[in-house]
Amino acid sequence: MAGVDEVGRGAWAGPVVVCAAVTDGTEPPEGLTDSKKLTPQRRTGMAGHLREWVGDHAIGSAEPAEIDALGMTRALRLAANRALEGLSRTPDAVILDGKHDYLGAPWRVRTRIQADLSSVAVAAASVLAKVHRDSFMAGLHPEYPDYGFDTCVGYPSPIHRAALAEHGPTSYHRMTWSYLDGLPKWRHLRKARPEPDGQIPLL
Repeated sequence: MAGVDEVGRGAWAGPVVVCAAVTDGTEPPEGLTDSKKLTPQRRTGMAGHLREWVGDHAIGSAEPAEIDALGMTRALRLAANRALEGLSRTPDAVILDGKHDYLGAPWRVRTRIQADLSSVAVAAASVLAKVHRDSFMAGLHPEYPDYGFDTCVGYPSPIHRAALAEHGPTSYHRMTWSYLDGLPKWRHLRKARPEPDGQIPLL
């Protein structure tokens, strides 16, 4: 049984990241819970323990260009498949945090609201995904210091909004998202969203 969780769905910049984690039934590290309930320092420390504790885990990502081309649901599916296919063994079933099964066949999926509070595998996945993505976004800070990626990690914040208004989006920004409508200098850069079936409309 693999626990699966994602991070980055609501960000304006950066990838959406999914972690798949498989546990071996042993006692989890003390304090393991939903990543959002841990401070950044606690999350980083917990991730170090989890990498040693989980039986297996893998990370999958969908990049901003893939999100723009596919839409978020298909991008999540792509990232989750990359994570699950990165495990050393194919899991028999998947516990997916939330109520929407964005994964689908051929995986046997069980959705569970707040699974990161009731499943240690999903909680581990949530922490590992969050720490992985935060580290990636912080690594962009030296190249794009005005955007505050080391603190906002691509989500809207006053610093991020001000940098967008002044400098426009970077190559790491999602270009189909409506935040561009609020940027008069840059709204012409917004791309059309994919249709629900994944196709870009022509008109």
